[in-house]
Amino acid sequence: MPATSTMPAPLRAAIDAELAGLTPSRTEVGARRLSARYLADRPADAPIVATADDVAAYLTTRMPATFAAVSFALDQVRDAAPGLAPRSVLDLGSGTGAATWAAWDTFGDLERADLIDYSTPMLSAARRMLATSDLAVTTSLGDAGATATGTPTHDLAVAAFVLSELTTAQRTAVVERLTSAASQCALVVEPGTPAGYRRILAVRAELIGAGWRIVAPCPHEHVCPLAQGAGGGGSDTTDWCHAAVRLERTAAHRRAKGGERSFEDEKLAYVAAVPPRSVDDNADSALDVPAARVLRHPQTRPGHIRLELCTSEGAHESATVTKRDKDEFRAARKVEWGQAWRE
Repeated sequence: MPATSTMPAPLRAAIDAELAGLTPSRTEVGARRLSARYLADRPADAPIVATADDVAAYLTTRMPATFAAVSFALDQVRDAAPGLAPRSVLDLGSGTGAATWAAWDTFGDLERADLIDYSTPMLSAARRMLATSDLAVTTSLGDAGATATGTPTHDLAVAAFVLSELTTAQRTAVVERLTSAASQCALVVEPGTPAGYRRILAVRAELIGAGWRIVAPCPHEHVCPLAQGAGGGGSDTTDWCHAAVRLERTAAHRRAKGGERSFEDEKLAYVAAVPPRSVDDNADSALDVPAARVLRHPQTRPGHIRLELCTSEGAHESATVTKRDKDEFRAARKVEWGQAWRE
């Protein structure tokens, strides 16, 4: 089973308050339209979420999943860089602020959040919901890929589920803006599809080229061992690097998705990195990058567990953990897809 994500009560209450009094049937129609548009995976020349009904559909289905995905990624970042303690976050392409909520839930010292998006209805909802938090919040209507300042303005900078709506040039501008803004860590999260993975590979290459140190999910800065698959190396294999997180579905979520299960598994591809000075000049930001990352669901068999791993040497390897090694076997029983492997 994937790692699970639990939405904090203040966020659940804020979403419920936004949805109160709205017509469920209109929200369900909007959810189907949004789902089809996001699955199209092409640049947008206008905000995808443009009306109050669109926002309601997004809050019902996509915001919980986005929160879960970013929370999962930030948990892995915190594990690999335990000294990170951001007090400010820049949320590029923020939508209704799911990444900001995830950062606030992950880092207890967070004090300030600045959200930028090109959808006025999304930013309006974000302001109302974040008013229930104890964060100092500003929202700005604008292009996520606007010109970077070159001077760090925030500790953490995040762009979650943004790049698929942008052109190649705009994606490059987003990465430049993230690295210019972030003094401690930059994080990019995309859908866990082959296309999302390819975008993350491009971001990863830009970060490494700029001298940043990858902290998650990769335990190395070598060529991705899965890059010859869906990453565009010419192979027909469907293997690509992604993870999954399980979130609870509300009754409204199930109706909007036309499903019966009480949960949903959100798949994500992501990359997080810290600037060189975080390693060289700040002892509090010392890294603890794991020896390997679990690439797939662990396969439990009688007497042993099989793990698919990406190792610190940049290799894709299989490892079999048996009951003979009690400590390692106990750890293998607990580890989930996408998490660090330290045994």
